Amino acid sequence: MNRNILHASYDPEEFRRQGHRLVDRLAGYLKECIDAHDMPVMPWKEPEEQYEYWKHHLDKDDDPDAEEFFKQILQQSIHLHHPHYLGHQVVPPLPMAALTELLEAFTNNSMAVYEVGPASTAIEKAVVQWMISHLSYPGTANGLLTSGGSLGNLTALLAAKENYFNQSKKVDGKPSIMFSPESHYSIERAARIMGLDAEQMIHLPVKDNRIDVERLPTVLEKVKSQGKAVVALCANACSTATGTYDRLEELVAFCSENRIWLHVDAAHGGPAIFSEKYKHLLNGIEKANSIVIDFHKMMMIPALTTAVLFKDGRTSYRTFSQKADYLLKQENKWYDIAKRSIECTKKPMALKVYLMIRMYGTELFESYIDQTYDLAKDFAALIKSEDDFELAASPESNIVCFRLIRAGLPDYQLDKLNSKVRDQLIKSGKFYIVQTTLNNKLFLRTTLMNPFTDIEILKNLLTEIQRLAMKF
Repeated sequence: MNRNILHASYDPEEFRRQGHRLVDRLAGYLKECIDAHDMPVMPWKEPEEQYEYWKHHLDKDDDPDAEEFFKQILQQSIHLHHPHYLGHQVVPPLPMAALTELLEAFTNNSMAVYEVGPASTAIEKAVVQWMISHLSYPGTANGLLTSGGSLGNLTALLAAKENYFNQSKKVDGKPSIMFSPESHYSIERAARIMGLDAEQMIHLPVKDNRIDVERLPTVLEKVKSQGKAVVALCANACSTATGTYDRLEELVAFCSENRIWLHVDAAHGGPAIFSEKYKHLLNGIEKANSIVIDFHKMMMIPALTTAVLFKDGRTSYRTFSQKADYLLKQENKWYDIAKRSIECTKKPMALKVYLMIRMYGTELFESYIDQTYDLAKDFAALIKSEDDFELAASPESNIVCFRLIRAGLPDYQLDKLNSKVRDQLIKSGKFYIVQTTLNNKLFLRTTLMNPFTDIEILKNLLTEIQRLAMKF
């Protein structure tokens, strides 16, 4: 082994030089995205073409050039900071949050026990308590940060299952979970990881894209008659496809009456709690047994950073109560996070959240929620005013689903038309949107994540869709 290579790779001056150049490049990239003159939102390449390019790049015999690599990544990636990015629920990160992510990566403090991440452990607790306070959770509440909503939902539902077995003197039936077909797929995935089969996953009836609370007593009675015991009910705040909020106060009442753990997947819509205008959508969330909120969706933090919060903090310890003398002490201490988390080597992800709170307070998050949610309502009104389009549902968040329509065309042909238009649209690089299926119909779906997107851009989107549709 060439020790000169090893030592040289840690050279502070080379790091300084490359770091300055990368930040300069990123700043120029950010300006280019915001200006968005002729820059495509995504430079489309077919998957095999993309693979061949990078495979060849990896096998090249020339001298490696970090700056060229950075340049190519920026050129060939989808541009989330571009105002025409209207696709998935992935935020264009705040520049300062991205810089803090570098600090997190470079210090690389693990989060299993206090001694391997002292500052980051304390900072995580401060961030969790800050969230608990804004959600009006009781003094018994506690929580942690984890890598994404999928892992967060699994962590919460594992706690719900353990809590059920801990509280019940006898098991009344096969442990089951209730959730809406509008729920994120990670809920069903979590249930499968927990060992539940299809019969133990109870899909609830929905009305207007939210759980139909009036039909829940009938569903529960049927479930019990089938020898099943409901461990938890999962609510959406908001749903992934349409951005619709379940009526949490009504679900709280139902779950409380029937002694069912209420878990709220608020990965996307939870930050509405910071908006005076929209926090009513979360009325009742303070009574949920567990909550998941993604900072990397509506709080402008790089992925992945998720809060998993428990109304009774003691319940979070039951899930991972196990012996590991080399690492964990037997008593439950808040600063030994591995006792409550699936992750052991965990990134110090709270640092960037903490700094954003310190620098901007809640005003930044309220401004972002208000602007994007308001824009969704304006876009919906624009769609309604156009004869060529149909709105799937009135938006409650920043998600808008719609589709192109033509008189006389059956639904299956409209589905094909909208899918073809969407395919041409993203390959052109002019806009990036996605699609979803609602009530067996294909709809185009936009999530308004970019603070530089405005109603004029959305007007241009509709015009471009109409233009492309004329080809088919």
